[in-house]
Amino acid sequence: MSALPADLYYAEIVASTAALAALVDSADPGLAIPACPDWTLRQLATHLGRAQRWAAEIVRTRSAEFIEFRAVPDGKLPDDPAARGRWLTDGAARLVEALREAGGQRVWAFGQMTPASFWARRMSHEAMVHCADAQLAAGDEVSWIPELAADAIDEWLTVMSGPLYGRPDPRLQALPPNRSLHVHATDPELHGAGEWLVTHTGDGIQVAADHGKADAALSGTATDILLVLLGRKPASGPAVRVFGDHHLLDAWLKGITF
Repeated sequence: MSALPADLYYAEIVASTAALAALVDSADPGLAIPACPDWTLRQLATHLGRAQRWAAEIVRTRSAEFIEFRAVPDGKLPDDPAARGRWLTDGAARLVEALREAGGQRVWAFGQMTPASFWARRMSHEAMVHCADAQLAAGDEVSWIPELAADAIDEWLTVMSGPLYGRPDPRLQALPPNRSLHVHATDPELHGAGEWLVTHTGDGIQVAADHGKADAALSGTATDILLVLLGRKPASGPAVRVFGDHHLLDAWLKGITF
């Protein structure tokens, strides 16, 4: 998929962070987050706020190398509960400001230099998913703009689940040789563009934005598919349909986790 307009990423960073901040201001900070075992709402908020400040510092300084989390200014959730929501939204604003100023300048991203826009995409998806984690824990429904959810699926299948930072490609173990997985987001707004064919070829993992026959297929809205792929919803639920080899899909979902 082609990258979405930067302003759409910026708007999502702000909106998802604001939604999480509203929950932080109203819910028990000890609320358990089932999607992130051993985390509470307070820990989830701390993680996102720190991550946004970390990415903002990388972009703001045009860093060519990894920055330690401890070196990031203002990375601690305030002790005052009344200040926590504002701390979150301030972090989102800081990140968006840094991204706007950097434009296409190159910065560090997981061991390589890329345009700063990488972090707009990455952190919009990060905010979306972790806001959803809190919403699901609170019993709320999750719904994303289909184009953003499909873009997050694309990033997950092609970048974040792959051999980042020199690690072995976990997809090689999750998908046996000569087997394939088809992912199909059916939202009308995507105009047929929400399809991916993941294949373990003799040369490794190939991900094509294409329709094709596969050993297993997962179909549903982009929101529901993303939640399934990231382990936030079961593939056995009513929101998605699975065709072909269910065991193959189960192995992928167990082997590729967020």
